[in-house]
Amino acid sequence: MVRIRLRRMGSKKQAQYRIVVTDREAPRDGAFIETIGLYNPRTEPSTIQVQEDRALYWMKVGAQPSDSAAQLLKKLGTLDRFARLMKGEAPETLLAEAAANLAPVPNQKTRIGRTAAPKAKKAEAAPAGE
Repeated sequence: MVRIRLRRMGSKKQAQYRIVVTDREAPRDGAFIETIGLYNPRTEPSTIQVQEDRALYWMKVGAQPSDSAAQLLKKLGTLDRFARLMKGEAPETLLAEAAANLAPVPNQKTRIGRTAAPKAKKAEAAPAGE
């Protein structure tokens, strides 16, 4: 059986996850079939990115999301769109809706929690001193 689940990445106490399609028997960080997204719980708000078309494809051919992956897919609305796909709605309509709902990803410094304010203060101080 094929599962959609999380694969842990990152160093110790700095967890990030990839959302992967893998065989049910494979180890958590072992071999996988395809990477379909990523999840970073350490950002504020948490970063979740999923290739909607691939997620819908794999669920359509029988892949079952794990509990944690299902929560993430539900939060993005992917599970609701999958249910509508199974009822006969056009996939193009669903993918267009998913693309419209994508939130912009903030730059790396704000995602980690640092602010750009200290650099801005230094930049303002330099021209004033000249």
